[in-house]
Amino acid sequence: MKKENKNVSYKIKKGISGLGLFANRDIKKGEVVIEYIGKMLNNKDQDLLNGKYLFEINNRWTIDGKDRSNIARYINHACKNGNCEPEIKKHQVFIEAKKNIKEGEELCYDYGKEYFNEFIKPFGCRCVSCILKK
Repeated sequence: MKKENKNVSYKIKKGISGLGLFANRDIKKGEVVIEYIGKMLNNKDQDLLNGKYLFEINNRWTIDGKDRSNIARYINHACKNGNCEPEIKKHQVFIEAKKNIKEGEELCYDYGKEYFNEFIKPFGCRCVSCILKK
């Protein structure tokens, strides 16, 4: 089973979209960057929360990643050209590099249509590709 790469260090700092997670070293394509962690919730329970750090694993389980110990929660959304992607393995979510990432680069991935429509679209997307398009 894949595990978080303990050799990767991160920096949380302000990016275009607000606080973001930045690589403190070069990361190779396919490398596990970080695990999205939190309390496991039955989807019946998560419907009551309506939080923005919920990561649905399958039709029964969701991870509540609101705790600040979940460093992966700082990875921002990217409509296009995200450099990471989530990989779900059983009841764990690993964020993997989908291309080579340079030191200092912000980590980002597409949050998906449902999340986008509920939390991002009403306020306007602030990801790098949308900001540069304006």
